[in-house]
Amino acid sequence: MGFHSEEQWVQWIDQLAQHDYVVIDDFMLDDQLNEVLSYMRVALNNQDFRPAAIGTLDNRQRMTNIRGDQTFWLDRKRDNKVENFFLFVDEMIARINRLCFLSLAGYEFHYAHYPKGTFYKRHVDQFKDRSNRLITFILYLNDGWSPGDGGELMIYKDDQEIKVEPIMNRCVLFKTEGLEHEVLLSNTSRFSLTGWLLYQPSGVGYLLT
Repeated sequence: MGFHSEEQWVQWIDQLAQHDYVVIDDFMLDDQLNEVLSYMRVALNNQDFRPAAIGTLDNRQRMTNIRGDQTFWLDRKRDNKVENFFLFVDEMIARINRLCFLSLAGYEFHYAHYPKGTFYKRHVDQFKDRSNRLITFILYLNDGWSPGDGGELMIYKDDQEIKVEPIMNRCVLFKTEGLEHEVLLSNTSRFSLTGWLLYQPSGVGYLLT
């Protein structure tokens, strides 16, 4: 399923290891990307997206002053229209495990939609009582994004503020634990496929933020 060379993956993983994040453009092939986009549009048309909340299972709250996105969690068995994406993820996990000597064994993904006027304030993706998220994955799905549209990712590392523009088919990988980030105010609809690579399967990903 892959088309990126081993040498390219080595460079990306080196950047991830050294800097805690890496930004990759033109991440997926057109056919793979189009499948992801088509299924997202189906979910939007079917009104499958739900307001996102803060917290876990028995302690979840809808707090629009912190985050205003809507999400649709993917299930590999149910959502077979994006099987090529999951095959891509299988390969990515295998490469990262081999190059980083990690033991990634699972994943969880959702589509994220930030309507105009929404954002997600500075936060980390790790839960105190659930720490199996190792790497955060974001694939941007914004056709024709331009400066002024907003919705950029801001990564806070040491004394740096790294702003990432959410352009189509750009992927961001970063270490989940301890790396604070936020989604800046979106001035138009902003879309992504977001998830986490796990050191053990969660089994409850679609119930969580």
